[in-house]
This record gives sequence, C-alpha cells and structure tokens, in this order.
Amino acid sequence: MATTKYLISLLAGTCVYVLLSITCGENGIWAQRQMEEQKRIISAHTQEIQKINDDLHLEKAAMRSDMDVIAAYARKLDYVFPGEKLVKIKGLGVSDSLMYEMGTVLKSHPVAYVGEWFSKGAAAAVGLLVFFVLALFDVSYGVKKTFSRKAQRNFETIEGIPVYDVAQV
Repeated sequence: MATTKYLISLLAGTCVYVLLSITCGENGIWAQRQMEEQKRIISAHTQEIQKINDDLHLEKAAMRSDMDVIAAYARKLDYVFPGEKLVKIKGLGVSDSLMYEMGTVLKSHPVAYVGEWFSKGAAAAVGLLVFFVLALFDVSYGVKKTFSRKAQRNFETIEGIPVYDVAQV
C-alpha cells in the first residue's frame, strides 16, 4: 500500500502539471488563442493597408496619364492656366483631400500564460496534498499506526535506569 500511495501522489502531481501546461502554458491553448487573435487583427490591418496601396497606385497612374486629373490637382494647389483668373474666397478652409490615409500603428501585445514555475509548484502541492490525504486515510482506517510509547521504547529499565541489549563483540 505504501508504494501505491507514492505512485498515486506522483500521478496526481503529474496530471496537474500536464493539464496546466497544455491549457495555460507558454505553448498552451490559451496562448495559442491569443496569438490567433493577434494574427487575425494583423491580417485585417494588412488588408486595409493593401487597399490603401491599391488606391494610391490607381491615383498615381491617373496623375501620370490623365490631363483632367492633373488639372484638378493643380487647381487644388492654386495653380491656374494662362489666361485664367483665380478668385479666393475668404473664410473657406484649406482642402484636406491631399492628405492620404496611411493606416494605423499596430502594436502587438505580449501573450499571457502561466509560468513553468507555477505549473511545477502546483503539481508539487497537489502531489503532497494527495500523499497526506492518503496517509491520513491509512491512519484513520488503522492500516498504519502512529508512533506510540511502546513502539518507541526498545530498552528495558531496572529501577529507572535504562538497560540496552547490546551485542557482545
């Protein structure tokens, strides 16, 4: 029974360690889900930036070849053709149409997980707890007796003086 008690305690501690490592460890399910969420966010931002890039390439191509687009941008920059007259109206703000959206800054967050030291400590604590519970069951059901005075005394006394039985050489 003593060996079984040790093996059950060891098995309980090992199971706790494995379960904590698989679910909450550095490479566990919880950390994997956090990384998948960050991957999803990065993918969405990448698609947004790709759309902005495609729009800018289209606008660049239009500005290189289409004379009407070039004239429109020149007027926004207050250029005029020879013979045209420019009338500025006071109180109108500057056009922000020349400002391009560049995307947003994306910072990755560190992945939260349960440390290795915590998993090992929890496994040791559970193993010791199971061992002590099994030991208490042994004592309560009489399988193993606690130390008694007779079990501790392995000598005789003669009028209060202990006499030990020592083998003669």
